[in-house]
Amino acid sequence: MSGVSDREYRLRLYGHRGAPAHLPENTLPAFERALADGANSLEIDVHPTADGHFVVAHDPDGRRMAGVAEEIRTSTLDQVKEWNVAAGVGRADLGRHSIPSLAETLDAFPEVPMSVDLKPDDPDAVTPLLEVIARHGAEDRVTLASFSNRVVHRIRQLGYPGRTTLSKTEVAVLRFLPAPLVKKFISGNSAHIPVVHSGIRLDGGRFIRRCRALGLRVDYWVVDDPEEARRLLDLGATGIMSDDPARIAPVFDAFR
Repeated sequence: MSGVSDREYRLRLYGHRGAPAHLPENTLPAFERALADGANSLEIDVHPTADGHFVVAHDPDGRRMAGVAEEIRTSTLDQVKEWNVAAGVGRADLGRHSIPSLAETLDAFPEVPMSVDLKPDDPDAVTPLLEVIARHGAEDRVTLASFSNRVVHRIRQLGYPGRTTLSKTEVAVLRFLPAPLVKKFISGNSAHIPVVHSGIRLDGGRFIRRCRALGLRVDYWVVDDPEEARRLLDLGATGIMSDDPARIAPVFDAFR
């Protein structure tokens, strides 16, 4: 496990999928809105297309956001870009919003730290994902995440030089094993976690102090209540992921 420098401990307010409280999630306008509203980082989700690209989308298909019953993995980039993801928001005044590629997103925000969550449980998708990030010279600002233990293992196995989040197994180890044993089983750099998972609290001061003692960032999702954000930051959290960064930004101003 690599340590975390003071620079890496800077507080991060992430636009969770951008600013979906105001604009269609995981779109370039939503990311722009999040940053304009005070976010200094972005949390995004990616899926591979049939022709070898990665697009920024949470769901594996277009049903919820675009009313399109097609899967991303069997569609080309051009086909996915035809989907209007504003359709799922139900606001005609928003016009048309398309799904961006990961490459477009990295180009559009070249200085912004990002948490990139590879959604499919597919280790074979890791190599091409690392290639996209490397082509954009973004390893130093992209933290890779996945709910799949297999995917997290493959990212590290392939020697990704950037940061990775803890796997689900590592979070469990961190929460339940005695402190002297934990370090042996942790290889990631960041705990990107909810306040509660399956009825288990992950927001105690003791847990956060353990994360910090191990050199880990501890960033919580999804927090839209300013008082909850303040409580977590008071306890030592290093980041908050929010659907509405404008509501949380004033809290961060008090900690800077």
